[in-house]
Amino acid sequence: MKQILQSFKTGKTELAEIPAPQVKKGTVLIQTTRSLVSLGTERMLVEFGKANLLEKARQQPDKVKMVLDKVRAEGLLPTMETVFNKLEQPLPLGYCNVGKVIEVGEGVETVNVGDRVVSNGPHAEIVNVPENLVAVVPENVSDEQAAFTVIGSIGLQGIRLCQPTFGETIVVVGLGLIGLLTAQMLMANGCTVIGIDIDQKKCDLAQKWGVSVINPTEGQDPVKTVLSKTQEVGADGVIITASAKNNDIVSQAAQMSRKRGRIILVGVIGLNLSRAEFYEKELTFQVSCSYGPGRYDDDYEQKGIDYPLAFVRWTEKRNFSSILEAISTGKISLKELITETIELKNFAQIYDNIGKSNSIASILSYPEKQRSISASVVLSNSSFKESDGVLGIIGAGNFTKMTLLPALKDTISKVKYIASSGGVNGTALAQKHNIPISTTDYNAILKDPEVKAVMITTRHNSHSKMVVEGLQAKKNVFVEKPLALNQKELDAIISSKPDGLTVTVGFNRRFSPHIMAIKESLGKVTEPINMNLTMNAGHIPSNVWVHDLKIGGGRIIGEACHYIDLCVYMANSMVSAVCMSAMGINPEQSTDNASILLKFENGSQAVVNYFSNGSKAYSKERMEVYSQEKTWVMDNFRSTKAYGVKGFKSLKTKINKGHKNQFEAFQNKLEKGGGELIPFAETVNVTKASFAALESLKTGGWVKL
Repeated sequence: MKQILQSFKTGKTELAEIPAPQVKKGTVLIQTTRSLVSLGTERMLVEFGKANLLEKARQQPDKVKMVLDKVRAEGLLPTMETVFNKLEQPLPLGYCNVGKVIEVGEGVETVNVGDRVVSNGPHAEIVNVPENLVAVVPENVSDEQAAFTVIGSIGLQGIRLCQPTFGETIVVVGLGLIGLLTAQMLMANGCTVIGIDIDQKKCDLAQKWGVSVINPTEGQDPVKTVLSKTQEVGADGVIITASAKNNDIVSQAAQMSRKRGRIILVGVIGLNLSRAEFYEKELTFQVSCSYGPGRYDDDYEQKGIDYPLAFVRWTEKRNFSSILEAISTGKISLKELITETIELKNFAQIYDNIGKSNSIASILSYPEKQRSISASVVLSNSSFKESDGVLGIIGAGNFTKMTLLPALKDTISKVKYIASSGGVNGTALAQKHNIPISTTDYNAILKDPEVKAVMITTRHNSHSKMVVEGLQAKKNVFVEKPLALNQKELDAIISSKPDGLTVTVGFNRRFSPHIMAIKESLGKVTEPINMNLTMNAGHIPSNVWVHDLKIGGGRIIGEACHYIDLCVYMANSMVSAVCMSAMGINPEQSTDNASILLKFENGSQAVVNYFSNGSKAYSKERMEVYSQEKTWVMDNFRSTKAYGVKGFKSLKTKINKGHKNQFEAFQNKLEKGGGELIPFAETVNVTKASFAALESLKTGGWVKL
């Protein structure tokens, strides 16, 4: 299918061929008929993409600080590689979509196949959108009109935060598309509306609808004019829908407001507020978040958990429906807002002039007759017939992009597929690394007899299911950690694993030259050893999926398992008992500040400190091993020193966590055979130990395996 994408690196916009998305549980698959180009938002993205690196940095000072911290901790070259990889990621444009439902996922109740709907889907022939971001279009509303629903909801949410009452005077600063829609809705609410813009064409249009307009370029002073129009009282509310880099707009908004007035920011402006201006009038200032309550809440958007209407009257989905109702009843006029309707294939007519055009709204139209659209796109013709070690990669996220594919570069010719849920990231990576097929249906990989192994790098909650499916398809499996999130999932994998097929978990750290050097130096030591490991993991906001025990498993199961495996490898023994203590008076199982004590069958012991509250400028990982009056210290997989060990030479490298070594060993095993890279029994033991850590936190004592 065709989709409009933009490069963050160059700003180039293209109509790309990518595989069509697949419907999922709780989602709706839509064939697009129209989509609206948000000239303000999309212009900012295009202009940002065209900016050079220095200009990009100036616009994102917070990201610059993160880059500098990474340079201190990991070095310049790895950091620059990460930055450039990020910039190469394509960005899907668009969020105002209209189309016909062609398939609904499990659990969808409010939408049916054949319905005409709006959604926040991108500019693409087929979109897959969660149910709570989809609303049915009334029969008397055309596709062109319905395309304004989502952007109208942005203005509506600003109005809801402003809480205007009948007869109040509200100023709308910025009469772009959102501003014009906001002005109309305010008038429908019984308000007196004053609009401010420097474009006379937009002022004239607003004036036709009954808006009192101010154009500063015509010599009108916005503050004095608003005060004059309100008998020197000031505006009851100001809704800012403009975009500007300076602080003039927010200052003027404060000056033109009455005492205890409300200022709502919908657009993007400078926010250096004057305390005096806000203090003297006790002004209220609030930033509006997109379409309304539910936005950026995974429980609402991705899991489909609605907010009870009695407690949250207006969610983003209900805002969509309100806009559609207003269009249906004629309360919002849209005819004069549509500047042009362009066929999708001619998209460049809009984007090539997006910074120069005086258009208010541009609509993209899509072919009425659906062409044959596939879940797979063949990018190049390559023969894999009778080849050994052919791979299919399932997952195209950061790990695949930043770690897996760069590490596989010497054997990339063995990769036949890359699968991604949306198709965009997978196709971009396939093009960059010359992988022949990009797909959104990972079953195509499992069904292909030429593929000998699958590499799974998806979200944690899908790992066990895909491992079982891979084994049932008679494929060797490499899965990024963790193997499973609970005992039931682990049992399913154990019972599905036949002799002759391997399951390798991405416990790469045991393949690092630093760890291998310590292991070799220890030699054939049979007596117990002591280990002390610290992971300065860094803070991740609590709403990110990795903390969700049902999706990410939490950071102990999801990441600390790396260090449990490292201890098993170094001790050359299985974990026999686990005890975990976490920071805080009543820590939750999703904690990421904990100390894990491990006992091993051979008497060895380890302490794994997993902390998220340390400085990013400090080393991320550190390991100490004590044995026979000797000590080995590994710092951040960059340096390893030994004390009291004759003949041990200090090791210094760029950060090397063993990914490349592990992938090469996995590929070599596929082609030449041999034993398991990591004994499956050890992988099972490590996984059970991670479960036991959470059980220990709950019970407050040791848990025996």
